[in-house]
Amino acid sequence: MTNKTRQRREATVLDALIPIILTIGILMYTILVEGGDVHIPLVLGSIIVTLIAVYRLGFTWGEIEEGFINTIMGTMQAILILAIIGMIIGTWILGGIVPTLIYYGLQVLSPSFFLIASMILCSIVSLATGSSWTTAGTVGIALMGVAAGLGVPGPMAAGAIISGAYFGDKLSPLSDTTNLAPAMAGANLFDHIKHMFFTTGTSYVIALIAFGIMGAGFAGKELDVPAINELLNIMSSNFNISPILLIVPVIVIVLVAMKTPAIPGLMIGTVLGGLAALLFQGASVGAVLDAMQYGVVSETGNQLLDDLLTRGGLQSMMWTISLILCALTFGGMLEKTGMLDVLAKRILGFAKSTGSLVTVTIISSIFVNGLAGDQYLAIVLPGKMYKDEFHKRGLAPRNLSRCLEDAGTMTSSLFPWNTCGAAMSGYLGIPTIEYIPYAILNWISPIVSIVFGYTGITMMKLEDDPSAPEYKGKAASA
Repeated sequence: MTNKTRQRREATVLDALIPIILTIGILMYTILVEGGDVHIPLVLGSIIVTLIAVYRLGFTWGEIEEGFINTIMGTMQAILILAIIGMIIGTWILGGIVPTLIYYGLQVLSPSFFLIASMILCSIVSLATGSSWTTAGTVGIALMGVAAGLGVPGPMAAGAIISGAYFGDKLSPLSDTTNLAPAMAGANLFDHIKHMFFTTGTSYVIALIAFGIMGAGFAGKELDVPAINELLNIMSSNFNISPILLIVPVIVIVLVAMKTPAIPGLMIGTVLGGLAALLFQGASVGAVLDAMQYGVVSETGNQLLDDLLTRGGLQSMMWTISLILCALTFGGMLEKTGMLDVLAKRILGFAKSTGSLVTVTIISSIFVNGLAGDQYLAIVLPGKMYKDEFHKRGLAPRNLSRCLEDAGTMTSSLFPWNTCGAAMSGYLGIPTIEYIPYAILNWISPIVSIVFGYTGITMMKLEDDPSAPEYKGKAASA
């Protein structure tokens, strides 16, 4: 029987669960047993979806292909932004902008407020780099050494570091997940970032208060800062550190506030970073172009600093972009074949109100994080599952994108087998299960998001969203 004569039927819950469960199994085996990446398991998962869609549901390959290609096309802006982010990181490091941010950020440390200062410092570095992994794996390691000298418990210090690292990762326009979430929800990048300030800002204040209370017990102890001073001296000898360089990120922030489109706004930041490299660091035009393409290889002689500053470039984003393409292919197939829809309908039976819809979204993202072990899938799958429902209920897309980050991004480091949890534990030398109670920002964010959902605080309506077609149509008719 050919596809032309095969009778089409709707997917059942079992049809949807088979590829999802098998793919999760392949993912967990690849990550936990083989120590591999998640790309190929997602490709294999896509093959499983195809077989079920063709031989059980009656789809043709052309229909399936159209589904995932349309899904990928819908996120091309985010993919292009990721490519630009690679270039901007390269020029900002070469131009001394990132070193300047770190240089002044390191001086925030205070003996009486080590935990708070660590969280703030990691927030600054992560905002500048857009990477929680880089922050924890470099500055975080240095802070763990300082914590040991102060007698601050390792899990407590790790929690402050991770909280700060994920704050910046979540709110930085340079972060891949910060770009992916609005792409999945159909929201504008900068609208998404501004909307996250409500839940993330509330969570951040709660975490700061908690770390302040915990850190009070360590007040009065003298801070041993030779490692920090070494970093400061090396940075000042290898880069022209100047407050003037802080103007560049300020300009980018102003552009965000002025609602400049993301791509030209970030390209302006890239060009300014290149000019900073030429004017302040004495770099050649060739070096600037090389930094945009391949990033920067730092050779200061300090391992921690070299690890932090060896990154960036267009090519550095290809691993993430390829992973997103694999995840979008898998998710696009599930959506096209109706498998996501049947699961979403079953789950949405429990979501009668806005608060319960937010709760279902949060729990779904955490569930994917725990089983699939990947934060990208924890954003992509729930995003595609609930996008239409948020729209049907008259909720602006930025509400969904915020939920995806509050749960998908923030809880990824709380599972030992998740790529993020494994990375944090490996960098800081603290088992995941031990730092979980102190990674306050990470586990409080989904709780705050649910509270906002039930109370309606900052839950923007679709008709009130200036970026939504519904708003523009309303304005035009008025």
